[in-house]
Amino acid sequence: MSKVLIFGHQNPDTDAIVAAKAFAYFQSQKGVDAEAVALGEPNMETNFVLNHFDEPAPRVVKTVANETDHVMLVDHNEAQQSVADRDQVTIDAVIDHHKIGNFETAAPLFYRAEPVGCTSTILTEMFNEAKIEIPAKLAGLMLSAIISDTLLLKSPTTTDVDREAVRELAEIADIDVQSYGVAMLKAGTNLAAKSDKELIDGDAKSFDMAGKSVRIGQINTVDLSEVIDRQAGLEKEMAAENAADGYDLFLTLATNVLTSDSELIVTGDSQDVVEKAFNVKLANNRASLPGVVSRKKQVVPPLTDAFEG
Repeated sequence: MSKVLIFGHQNPDTDAIVAAKAFAYFQSQKGVDAEAVALGEPNMETNFVLNHFDEPAPRVVKTVANETDHVMLVDHNEAQQSVADRDQVTIDAVIDHHKIGNFETAAPLFYRAEPVGCTSTILTEMFNEAKIEIPAKLAGLMLSAIISDTLLLKSPTTTDVDREAVRELAEIADIDVQSYGVAMLKAGTNLAAKSDKELIDGDAKSFDMAGKSVRIGQINTVDLSEVIDRQAGLEKEMAAENAADGYDLFLTLATNVLTSDSELIVTGDSQDVVEKAFNVKLANNRASLPGVVSRKKQVVPPLTDAFEG
């Protein structure tokens, strides 16, 4: 069998890149020739993590069928979030913590999905179950992924399993979770260095909701006014992508990682559905969402229910 390529979703976040690296190492310990790759460049937060642990970034691929017949997916399963030629290769495994959507294969596979805060949490369990020791550097990377996905264990997606994984990985990596976690989250919020297009695309995923194409992006910050002050430019770029890529609706969630509050900016059709989903009234295409930090748990489910209702 050719080398197996392992990768997370498009516009990769810290978990998408770290989980690919962790699962590739896990597979290598079982004798599989595996390589972690990425479907995009690391963001600022992930670069902070990689630099902190002196870990190289994975190479970026646009297609995979030209290199291999077999792939493994981490931190995603939906086709629109994956590599363009995924239908031309065999998917051997999926490790994920998101809902399962439009996913099917021609052959059996290993599929592990758990309702936890981070894919790297599941991988921590898998290392323990297989009695494979996690190296200190990899433990630090996996810890960083959980901090990122759970916003330092403050997100509503956080479970006791995530908390235990953080405790275990921090001990292996010898890291003070609080001080390192705050520094890491702040490193990803230098918004001035990014264009409006980079902000809306940096952490954006596409969803099919009752036949509507919905794009949902998230911008982490320590000062929501930094995003609100750029609303006109963000809206312009969101509307341009709606027209170019056929999105019916584009939502950008700006989240304060320190206070766990968000502002929602909306462009496109079905704004009445957005108001219904979050029980808000949009003013100037924007609404405040106190306590909302998780796209997976607090944005996608109510929006999907509103479209289907």
